Amino acid sequence: MNTSSKSPLVISTWKHGFKATDVAMDILENNGSALDAVEMGVRTTEADPEVRTVGYGGYTDNTGEVTLDACIMDHLNNAGSVAYLKNIKHPVSVARKVMESSDHVMLVGQGAYEFAIKEGFESETILTNQSKQDWLKWNKKKDKKEVSHKNHDTITQLAIDVYGNLAGASTTSGLAYKLKGRVGDSPIIGSGLFVDNNVGAAGATGIGEEIMKNVGSFLIVELMKQGYNPDKACREAVRRIIQKYTGEIKFQVAFIALRKDGMIGAASLNKGFSYVINAGNKSIIKSVSGLLE
Repeated sequence: MNTSSKSPLVISTWKHGFKATDVAMDILENNGSALDAVEMGVRTTEADPEVRTVGYGGYTDNTGEVTLDACIMDHLNNAGSVAYLKNIKHPVSVARKVMESSDHVMLVGQGAYEFAIKEGFESETILTNQSKQDWLKWNKKKDKKEVSHKNHDTITQLAIDVYGNLAGASTTSGLAYKLKGRVGDSPIIGSGLFVDNNVGAAGATGIGEEIMKNVGSFLIVELMKQGYNPDKACREAVRRIIQKYTGEIKFQVAFIALRKDGMIGAASLNKGFSYVINAGNKSIIKSVSGLLE
């Protein structure tokens, strides 16, 4: 799909990105920056307890705690990231503060929390009663090694504004019942998200371990730089994961990409992935056929 580089555009992973896409587009249509758009867009999802894989009300780790990861990247190649953050509802905004108000790219754990409090963020309970009850139910099972691979749906959002600038953000509560301390791809610059304002942007969702091992988002942007269109670049990133396995691949990995000229692309390992796009008219959900179908 092509749009003018001066036409705002937003693309977000999964159906639960619908509201986030609308919020981001509203900012862009009022001449807001792509950076503001993606931050405020994914904040919508972070605050929604009905989205169980992101932010407030997310699934817990194996100890019953909700820990959050997020990153953000602007058109100047600046980036901010937080991981294993507790008791802060909007990790993407903390990530932006890391980018703009510190000399670092990534803060984790207690350090990220203390930074957030110092910057004026409110400490609040992000564990809902539903999340607690789900964990208690899971914790009673005999096989406590079980992890739900169906409940790991990060929201990653990419945008281009009326000035032709790109930005991206990614935020998640991670894999349900993950080991304490586990961090996936979402806050990792180059894996969960990468932006090069001269080329394009890409983002990921799915099993983070597989995405990190392939530095998937950076790979896609580099492929676009070499002349691949966004769709072909996403498909190649997925294909490289497939090549490493000889048995059945039951997990999901998916990518979205937005080129500087407004062309978009997406690809996934297995069926079931969808993304939301808004090019200035209305948000539309698009389903993606998995490469393994």
